[in-house]
Parts: sequence; C-alpha cells; structure tokens
Amino acid sequence: MEKVAIEDVPVERNPLQVHDVRKPVSRELGTDHFAANYFELEPGDSFSGGLHRHHDQEEVFYVERGETTFEVGLDREEVAVGAGELIRFEPGEFQTGYNDGDGRAVGWAFGAPGAGHDWDALESRAYCPDCETERTHGVDITDGRFELTCTECGNVQG
Repeated sequence: MEKVAIEDVPVERNPLQVHDVRKPVSRELGTDHFAANYFELEPGDSFSGGLHRHHDQEEVFYVERGETTFEVGLDREEVAVGAGELIRFEPGEFQTGYNDGDGRAVGWAFGAPGAGHDWDALESRAYCPDCETERTHGVDITDGRFELTCTECGNVQG
C-alpha cells in the first residue's frame, strides 16, 4: 500500500512548457500498470501540447474544477468538458485538451496499461515544413526535448 498527498508530489513540467503544474502521482505511488497525473491549467495551458495519440494506452481525463476543451480526431472536433465530467480516449485516437476559459482548471489524466509511455507507440500531429501541411509525426524524447519525425517524408524537427 502506498499513500501520497497531492501537495507532496513534486511538479514536473512538460518539455514543451505548455503548463506550469503537472504532478506525476503514479510515480510517487510506484504504479506499474496505471498512470495518474494531476494538472493545474491556467488559461491557455494544455495537458499535452498538441494533437497526439497513444497506440499503447487508453486515457481518461477528469476535470475537477473549471472548464476545458478537447480536440478529437483529425477533424479536431471540439468537446467541452467541465467540472465533474470525464472524457475517454481509446488507444490510437488523436486528442488534445486545453484550458480556453478565463480561470484556472484543475484536472487529472489517467492512463492504462502502463505508468509510462512507449515512445515508439506515440504519434503527434504537427506542421511539416517539407510537406507544407500538417502530418503525423513519430515522437522521441532526447535530453528532455521532444523530437518529431514526419512519417511521410522523414523530416526531423526538434
């Protein structure tokens, strides 16, 4: 059995610096098969930094306080998720969530299986300067920085 208080979990910022408060609760609890991350999002902050999908992980987001918006799929359908509501994404489903409101939003991201990501099973949508359009990119992290590789032409950004 492990127990932790949110205020005792250290903040770990996303390498893209898209939010100021992310607390990897699952790391503090020592979970192997389940990820739990606590977020405080100021207006304009996002959970992840961009449209992406995990082929190896199902994700559920719970909004404890405030309002958030999620963009879902390649058509970026917008779904509002408010306090007391949850949204689920199956493995392979493109999604991104952010606070586009006026006040702070507090939320949780839960993922399974696994407390971490298999970077080979993560893809992001981003503009490719060689293709001159938005494309799917493979994601890698090196020295705390994201590196994106276009799956169409092989252009590397990072």
